[in-house]
Amino acid sequence: MSPVSQVPIDPKLYLNRELSWIRFNHHVLDEARDESHPLLERVKFHSIFANNLDEFFMVRVSGLQRQAAKGVLKAPPDGMTPSEQLDAIQKALRPELELEYDCWHKEILPHLAASGIFLHSYADLHEGQKEALHTFFVDEIFPVLIPLAFDSAHPFPFISNLSLNLAIIVRDQNQKELFARLKVPTNLFSRLVRIPDPAAGPHRDDKIVHFVYLEEIIATHLDLLFPGLEVVASFPFRITRDADLEIEVDEASDLLTTVEEVMEQRARGNPVRIEVDSSMHDNICHMFEKKLGITSSMLYRVGHPVGMADVMQLLSLDRPDLKDPPFLPSTPSELAEGKNIFSAIRAQDILLYHPYESFSPVVNFIRQAAHDPDVLAIKITLYRVGANSPIVNALLEARENGKAVAALIELKARFDEENNIGWARALEHQGAHVVYGVVGLKVHAKLCMVVRREKDGIRRYVHLGTGNYNATTSRIYTDFGLFSCDPDIGHDVADLFNFLTGYARINQYRKLLVAPVTLRSSILERIEREITRQKEHGDGYLAFKMNALVDEACISALYRASQSGVKIDLQVRGICCLLPGIPGVSDTITVTAIVGRFLEHARLYYFRNGGNDEVFVGSADLMPRNLDRRVEVLFPVEDPRIKKALISIILSVQLSDTVKARVLKSDGTYERRTLSPGTEPVNAQSWFLDHRGEWYNGRE
Repeated sequence: MSPVSQVPIDPKLYLNRELSWIRFNHHVLDEARDESHPLLERVKFHSIFANNLDEFFMVRVSGLQRQAAKGVLKAPPDGMTPSEQLDAIQKALRPELELEYDCWHKEILPHLAASGIFLHSYADLHEGQKEALHTFFVDEIFPVLIPLAFDSAHPFPFISNLSLNLAIIVRDQNQKELFARLKVPTNLFSRLVRIPDPAAGPHRDDKIVHFVYLEEIIATHLDLLFPGLEVVASFPFRITRDADLEIEVDEASDLLTTVEEVMEQRARGNPVRIEVDSSMHDNICHMFEKKLGITSSMLYRVGHPVGMADVMQLLSLDRPDLKDPPFLPSTPSELAEGKNIFSAIRAQDILLYHPYESFSPVVNFIRQAAHDPDVLAIKITLYRVGANSPIVNALLEARENGKAVAALIELKARFDEENNIGWARALEHQGAHVVYGVVGLKVHAKLCMVVRREKDGIRRYVHLGTGNYNATTSRIYTDFGLFSCDPDIGHDVADLFNFLTGYARINQYRKLLVAPVTLRSSILERIEREITRQKEHGDGYLAFKMNALVDEACISALYRASQSGVKIDLQVRGICCLLPGIPGVSDTITVTAIVGRFLEHARLYYFRNGGNDEVFVGSADLMPRNLDRRVEVLFPVEDPRIKKALISIILSVQLSDTVKARVLKSDGTYERRTLSPGTEPVNAQSWFLDHRGEWYNGRE
């Protein structure tokens, strides 16, 4: 059988990707419920859970709703139609939201109060606090508010994506009830407003803080906005809109303008969800459904507060006692500040494991290149670089020093378009060659190449990674980065940049596995090789670590490998559509998922190959989009010391986790591992923190 032409999977053997994602987000909520985390870290996980849901509705649910409206009949491998998936999503989410509400109100809020952090209802404030907030409202909030009436003379107001609003009922002198909408200006004021505590007097404890929600301050003072009318009631609500707008252009020169237009359209996409305070009157809910053109299934009644993502604000409090203890990432001695990074890379390949090891060497790699008189050019791919990027600043320095700089900036990186457009313009202004992407493909590969003139000729130095060139996320995402000056890899990276910036068409690479050209077939061929090895020698083994496993052909190949007896360990942080442990189908496959302090973002693919171990690391998950519609790179790790560390230490510790790992069962649910008596628990992330700078090292 050709490795690229697989028989379709029985729908019973393929877990729906949306339901799998909901289970992943449940793991995030589990972290919010985990009392072993410091309190404000639990608050953080509440915010992440809510923010994840926002993006899920904006992208995934919106797509299903479009498919259902168009009557799309083609079902995914699990066999569920778009309408069936939407029903299943709603059914699965309702208990999740109840669990979130219970945890927030019954656990988090009481613990916050016990720690001196009070989130008050306005009615519970004492008079001194109310007077201070009244002054604050009149002086600062009132002038920017714009109440919008809704009646025969005023059309139903447009409500932007994810904005917090109040639905207001007022009554006139004739006892006629009228409706108005008021946008809560969370773009101008903090959602949680810190309030003074005059009762504390001169002996105020700085650890005791009091907050009230901005919408409650406004709701209490609505009479000032509607003089002559009786304010009957007000209810917070929030609309989520379709943000998955396709960007289609035939010319790269049109892309920048098109992306800017799409960003404006995103706020005006079709409604996909409306969250309303659980106390909102049924007649207002029905009015929303009618005016917004949504069904009752798209309306979610939630407990206060509406829009939980905003509680991330509490993480800015100066309460180290309620947060994870800080740590200082290690830096390999050969990459220490002031050392010549090019000499270090010439001596041997160097692997970094973030956040346990510092991202600073990556910044210094580009910064040294910017100031090195022997460096001729720097080429880099940028996907999500952040708002204040030392990487881009180093590239700007390189241009100031006359280096040739080429940057592929992926403007289609969803929700990061604004940052990327700003950096693209800054680099262009400085004279860099900026490419906005590849028509028909999204560039997700993480590559940087420095071209340097040396005594023995031109040498290419490369950095290849699993994560973005983002100094901020490098502190909270686990990622690998490899420095190398291997000539074949350097040639491959050069060829790939020629494809990205020009018209070169490369169908084969020396060492890199590149999507959409060779990556899919290379993975499938290696799985087939392991099947053959198992049949001939009985020692087939695969271990993959990734963010998502969705691709039907890859799952089919893994099932066939299992049926041949190949032992397979998979660690899939998020969506996993493969079902392990099914007798006769996948009984040699184990699947674990780790959600903890850091976001597991690294991808690693290990093929035992009869003892001739192959390890690939890179940017790609096993999803159709990564394999077919993106430019992705997996790169080989060939240095024996680094390869041994990845297999024997990193992968081994990750797969041995008994604290944060969840084990996927054959019915698609997860369970925690149970420890045997006398067995010491293993928390992989804590282990790497404790052993950073010493644990592998792949260096001499």
